[in-house]
Amino acid sequence: MRISVIIPALNEEAALPLTLARLMSEKPHEIIVVDGGSTDGTVPIAEQRGVRVVLGSRGRASQMNAGAAAATGDAFLFLHADCSLQPGSIVAAQRSLARRGVSAGCFKMHVPLPHPLYRSIAWCATARVRLFGIAYGDQGIFVRRDIFQRVGGFPQLKLMEDVWFSLKLRRVGRITVADRRIDVSPRRWQSQGIIRQTIRNWLLTALAAVGVHPNRLARMYPHVR
Repeated sequence: MRISVIIPALNEEAALPLTLARLMSEKPHEIIVVDGGSTDGTVPIAEQRGVRVVLGSRGRASQMNAGAAAATGDAFLFLHADCSLQPGSIVAAQRSLARRGVSAGCFKMHVPLPHPLYRSIAWCATARVRLFGIAYGDQGIFVRRDIFQRVGGFPQLKLMEDVWFSLKLRRVGRITVADRRIDVSPRRWQSQGIIRQTIRNWLLTALAAVGVHPNRLARMYPHVR
């Protein structure tokens, strides 16, 4: 199974080099960086490493859909620019997608800092996927091309497109957690505070669950780079 890795990016020159370095060692079928109008060195960094760059309209959902439209693989792995994969992740994703009844999957979240609250956040993220079938984008969502097309790709939302995408995927089959880790940048928790950011995430998910449109919720979510 050929996996195309799609990275939506916007002004990610600080995070992208490590993400690409780890990813290239995994030798996926292809890597596509979808740039949403960066004004820093994001595009040159990708091009200097021989990575294909697609220019898209700003917005993570639009960028990921554009990457999927340009990809040639049998499956897609959507990877945030500030998240990096553990060795063996591509093979683990391939194994997961080959299992009967699985529609999609993600990885085990890990924040590479020693604070115990980060361990709790990571544990809760894995539990959320296993119990409710809802994966967040920073967990590295992967899905077969045919299922991605069947559910219509990511909804055009300003926020929580990953949650609504998961809700569509779980109607098709189970969302699994691969036995590999994804390192997630702590920058948002560091900027906003661990407890404050975690409570905000839970609150936004709860409000979406009771019917508040994600585009309204986007006003409550800080932009951090």
